[in-house]
Amino acid sequence: MSKSDPALDITHLEGPLGQRVYTALRSSILDMSLEPGAILRKGALCEQLGVSRSPVAEALGRLSSDGLVDIIPQSATRVSQFSMAELLEEDFLREAVETAAVARVAEDHTPDQLMRLSRNLRLQALLVEDADFQGFFEADLEFHEMILGFTGFPKVTMVAEEMTLQLRRARKLILPEPGRPAEAVAEHRLILAAIEAKDSSAAQTAMSRHLRQLIKRIKPLERQHPDYFRPT
Repeated sequence: MSKSDPALDITHLEGPLGQRVYTALRSSILDMSLEPGAILRKGALCEQLGVSRSPVAEALGRLSSDGLVDIIPQSATRVSQFSMAELLEEDFLREAVETAAVARVAEDHTPDQLMRLSRNLRLQALLVEDADFQGFFEADLEFHEMILGFTGFPKVTMVAEEMTLQLRRARKLILPEPGRPAEAVAEHRLILAAIEAKDSSAAQTAMSRHLRQLIKRIKPLERQHPDYFRPT
């Protein structure tokens, strides 16, 4: 592990030991505390986490299946680097799922669901006003997760998260973006207004326009952070 690795802590987590190790490592990778390309040494992880090699090996195997680490036999385990092709694909998949989801929610939603989206949007505005970009990032994620969840299909949120893990990591690299959070709040307001009006077509259009702003900011990352990307 690199000297910049965070102090991993599993004492506050619940569940079997392997699950806790997996959760801690996954969170550190997704929030970019463990950077793309960072070497993960089992011995160092065991010492840092205070566990044996078995739960660490289990966790790394699961992270490999998630595409978050690369296990090189007889060599090393590294946090996976980005691939621009993969990020573009995930962005395409995200738009396909979320535009379908928001159309369904626009057609069929409850007053309570509208209230929760509206409350989240007010929180977003306050966080932007306070320049709390990490807080805004989390509220932004929640806004989109709620829309996915309101479809009534339990697997949609889980599947959407699993197929956009690399994109979620990359988004951390572009925080804070001057002026962008306020723009995103305005775009979210248009999405919510279309949902309230039960206009599925307008909701899809607003969601699509909103999501397409992201890829414009993702594309320069390969030039700005070459060490984080796989050699082409």
